[in-house]
Amino acid sequence: MTFNDTATPLSLLRTRRSGKARDLVAPGPDAAQLRDILEIAARTPDHGKLAPWRFVVVPQEARDAFATALVAAYRAERPTAARLEIEAMEQFARQSPTLVVVLYSPKVGSHIPLWEQELSVGAATMNLLHAAHAMGFAGNWLTGWATFSDAVRDLFGAAPERIAGFIYIGTQSKLLEERPRPDLDAIVSNWVG
Repeated sequence: MTFNDTATPLSLLRTRRSGKARDLVAPGPDAAQLRDILEIAARTPDHGKLAPWRFVVVPQEARDAFATALVAAYRAERPTAARLEIEAMEQFARQSPTLVVVLYSPKVGSHIPLWEQELSVGAATMNLLHAAHAMGFAGNWLTGWATFSDAVRDLFGAAPERIAGFIYIGTQSKLLEERPRPDLDAIVSNWVG
């Protein structure tokens, strides 16, 4: 889907789906578009106005350095890693024109429960994906090994922060297929007291 001034908010919500990061190609959002995407992402439910999240953009010119650091962290944890595993780490660092690392930055001294702060980072990340889609881009929220590695997290922040995900944004190079969605009757009920 490309940006269309006649698209309604509901049509955008109904049509957003994840593209595969490896299938996202240029163009990605330019600097102004990315700033808009991140501003929209920050407009999220946030009990206590804590902003328990932050965004780190990994620009194209830093992708080789990120790939090197990612591979080093992977090899340190898995010294017997096979060639295909290493190649997967290199691909993970370099795919799509735009990469945003979303960090969960808990405010541990706050009276706001950590669970609510975790929900806020998820909402901010979803807003980021919705904003990218509304601008005509596809996005993919990936986790996996790198998300849970302290060494990778330390590339972007420090404990108690955690990586919430790697968000890849670009133009979809292949037609997106609709995936099965939950049966609404199976996930919605009325409380009867």
